[in-house]
Amino acid sequence: MNHGDVIKGDKLVLRGLKFHGFHGVKLEERKLGQKFLVDVDAWMDLQAAGKSDNLSDTISYTEIYRIVRDVVEGQPHNLLESVAQLIASTTLTKYPQISAVRVNVGKPHVAVQGPLDYLGVEILRFQNTNAHR
Repeated sequence: MNHGDVIKGDKLVLRGLKFHGFHGVKLEERKLGQKFLVDVDAWMDLQAAGKSDNLSDTISYTEIYRIVRDVVEGQPHNLLESVAQLIASTTLTKYPQISAVRVNVGKPHVAVQGPLDYLGVEILRFQNTNAHR
């Protein structure tokens, strides 16, 4: 599949997932933890599921939700980039039928002067380049 086709294709969408985790480089972040916001898009062909109306022809949203929860609530990482990468690589490894995944991880409570919704990262990873680097 062409990378351009993936962005235009079918996808599973998970928005506004909220978890408490202990990621960050500052001692306070590791000690107290904070809220993290996560969005995930997982591209895969949903045509069979659309025709059959059968869960076995797709991936349950709850399976991807569990991956995100386990990563965010699990082992602390210094960087959001690392959190997002682990979510993406775990999703692609566990579900080879997903051709690409976009993961957005945000921190709504950061030590920045001024109003904001959140600061974070967004990564896009493809199945054929799912490197565990």
